[in-house]
Amino acid sequence: MMNPGPKPRILIADDDASVRESLKIILQEQGNFDIVLAETGRHAWEQLQSRRIDVALLDLMFDDLSGLDILSLAQEQRLDTEIILITGRGTIETAVEAMRRGAFDYLTKPVDGQEIQRVLKHALEKRALVDRTRSLETQLAGLSRYEGLLGKSAAMQQLYRTLESVAPTDASVFITGESGTGKELVARAIHNKSRRVRGPFVAVNCAALPANILESELFGHVRGAFTGAIRDRTGYFEQADGGTLFLDEIAEMPIELQAKLLRVLETQSFRRVGGQKDTCVDVRIIAATNQPARAAIDERRLREDLYYRLAVIEIELPPLRQRREDIPIIAQAFLTTFAEAVNKPIRSISTPAMQRLLNYPWPGNVRELRNAIERAVILCHSEQIEPDDLPPALNPAGAPVPAPQPDGGDDLLVVPLGTPLADVEKQLILRTLKKWQNNKTHTARVLGISLKTLHNKLARYQNE
Repeated sequence: MMNPGPKPRILIADDDASVRESLKIILQEQGNFDIVLAETGRHAWEQLQSRRIDVALLDLMFDDLSGLDILSLAQEQRLDTEIILITGRGTIETAVEAMRRGAFDYLTKPVDGQEIQRVLKHALEKRALVDRTRSLETQLAGLSRYEGLLGKSAAMQQLYRTLESVAPTDASVFITGESGTGKELVARAIHNKSRRVRGPFVAVNCAALPANILESELFGHVRGAFTGAIRDRTGYFEQADGGTLFLDEIAEMPIELQAKLLRVLETQSFRRVGGQKDTCVDVRIIAATNQPARAAIDERRLREDLYYRLAVIEIELPPLRQRREDIPIIAQAFLTTFAEAVNKPIRSISTPAMQRLLNYPWPGNVRELRNAIERAVILCHSEQIEPDDLPPALNPAGAPVPAPQPDGGDDLLVVPLGTPLADVEKQLILRTLKKWQNNKTHTARVLGISLKTLHNKLARYQNE
């Protein structure tokens, strides 16, 4: 039970000297502890107030200050101590009630050596976990940069804490968020903070690969498996063995291939295209999509069973417009990077230019902000970015103006109750496309979907 670092400090408080001494002997036999003794309730409370006590073994009944009284005082002052009550046979009900009020556990007299070892071990483990969590929160509090991620908003602080907890495990992770929010950066952060950091990180954009070759790209193939397969090929799963495989835009993967992926996740083995034997791999899967998972499931573009297998941990990334306080931090970091790259003495962003950055809705999120700052650095001819250096879209006078509605109506989409979700989505997409004068790129940004997804949906509507 010995812990690294300072010895755990245990308080033994009982008005019976023989009980105090017997408990002290038991603890000395079990581990290397710093043991503090108290013969009265008030003395025990003084010890708890004057020094750090990891675990307190308190007799329930004192003449001056009972164990329950001490428990209440400790909770009021939020002391970092796990309290274990020692009771007589007739006070067990009171001890159980004390546990409901925050005591860690209780022991009955005469105290059994094995029982106290079990309870004390668990109490110290809880104390260590609380200390570690508090230490991590202290380290993460106020951070503006974490493994390539930028921002110190409440949303980003929560994200950093989540990543610290998730990364050391081998749990599959499902990341959602609009395009440009940094899903691959999050996946890399998880990999870099995991035990797999020395292994490969392989990123695959499922939307960028034609459906007819995606299976071969993922699982590899053997020579002669199909026309053009002139040699054996290693797929992404084998390339990621011992590391992490990031599957971006998972909902764009053909549904029949998703069934094969589910089997791989369940068995950690697969068969190359045209192969005759299974290959086993040790791969952690991180998947991502730029749309809500439920919408993709309802549209039957994402298998529900695959989603639940992937989403052991689900992380939703906030769009940049929901964390505007991070914009100055991110913009300055990009400015420093790009100014150094082109060897320009640009050091800051003027107040009017920064106001433009803060007012813009950033449909392309951090990726769009990055491009805007890179452009500004290239065009800037002074030591400070000015409004004229920014893209025209950030200039209120140059912002795109939506086409007026033919019927003079507003932007509300009104549909009768009971209308199928797919029909509602179709109307929304077609109305938005019309509003933006058939500009598919801007329509996809406004709707928060990829351009490829928009093209696929429009093609489907034409065939209906």
